[in-house]
Amino acid sequence: MRSTSTSVITGLVSTFGLVLIGSLLTALLLAFTSLRESTLPYFTYTINVISLLIGGFITGRRCGGKGWYYGGLTGAAYFFLVLLIGFLGFDAPMQFSTLFYLFGAFILAALGGVIGVNSTSKRYS
Repeated sequence: MRSTSTSVITGLVSTFGLVLIGSLLTALLLAFTSLRESTLPYFTYTINVISLLIGGFITGRRCGGKGWYYGGLTGAAYFFLVLLIGFLGFDAPMQFSTLFYLFGAFILAALGGVIGVNSTSKRYS
């Protein structure tokens, strides 16, 4: 069982890394295939969903317990960092629908955390 703060940070870094890799692959697909930019939202949501699930999974697996809590914490931290980048870097306004994204990020990463905790082998004496 590892420290919970390093587990959450590892899950968060993994989530951002997967989002960056997915975004790069999407950009390459848009540049070198006949895909249109109108399909970009579908790619964006899919990349974020998969990344949050995997990030929560990594956090839950490393923590070894309370996967929903620490996975959800990873999702919430991801959401707030993306919100901060959007607000400071792109002057994106805060809207009511933003709360739905927070809820979704928490739920997806919490689900990944639950799966991650339950994927560890536990020995009973």
